[in-house]
Amino acid sequence: MVVGSDISRCPNTPWPTCRGYLHKRTHSGFVKGWRKRWFVLKHDGCLHYYRHKKDEGKSLPLEVVKLEGAEVGIDHSLGKPFVFNCVPQSGKRTFCLCATSNQEMKRWLEAMDKAAHPVRQNHVWEDVTLHNSSLPPLAIKNPECLGLLHQLDRSTDMWVQHYCILKDGCLYFYASIRSTQASGGLYLQGYRVNEQILSFKQSVIELKPPSEEFKTFYFCAENKTENQRWITALKMSIKKWLPLHQAIQDFMNRPLEETRM
Repeated sequence: MVVGSDISRCPNTPWPTCRGYLHKRTHSGFVKGWRKRWFVLKHDGCLHYYRHKKDEGKSLPLEVVKLEGAEVGIDHSLGKPFVFNCVPQSGKRTFCLCATSNQEMKRWLEAMDKAAHPVRQNHVWEDVTLHNSSLPPLAIKNPECLGLLHQLDRSTDMWVQHYCILKDGCLYFYASIRSTQASGGLYLQGYRVNEQILSFKQSVIELKPPSEEFKTFYFCAENKTENQRWITALKMSIKKWLPLHQAIQDFMNRPLEETRM
């Protein structure tokens, strides 16, 4: 279970797990040798690369490589330092890459190896949320909050309306109250809830992730009173799911109580 990950078809795209310039060996075209390219390894285990850093987010990548099942390792055969190979599971092609330092090479090798061999854990709570996402909104029992929310699409600066259900630290999205199942949802464990004022002086709900690996979300209810209702409910719902070490620390910091015999 990944904090802030999508539970259905409404993607919560986290920040890339690794990014930077690498030199890529090529045998095609008129120029053979090494070409400097901007590489982005995303949280979904796909490696994207572009001609330049500025192309990311503005142009389509030159190529996208799925790393799950790939073989990644150092290559000493060329007699060149900081060279490593990536062989995707298809085995049809080998990507030969070169970093600028040993530290940079190790950073990429570690990130790519994690993407190649993802660790998956089954969790009963995840099964419950996936089951809930297959239900109509009013079929979810004892929701902690429900109603219309508008989500800010940062790529277009437009607001998208959802009918939302909050239950056990998970926010489910529906196209409308009459939908037969959720169009998506977010696991919000570890997120912080704040009220923010955006540039157009509108009060919005900010959901800030526990690390920069994940996206920050902005929502807006129908009015300020509704915003406050959602903020209170979101904080209470997320607070139920404290990390174990934090729960233990909170318990240890409680004031001592007199023991009655």
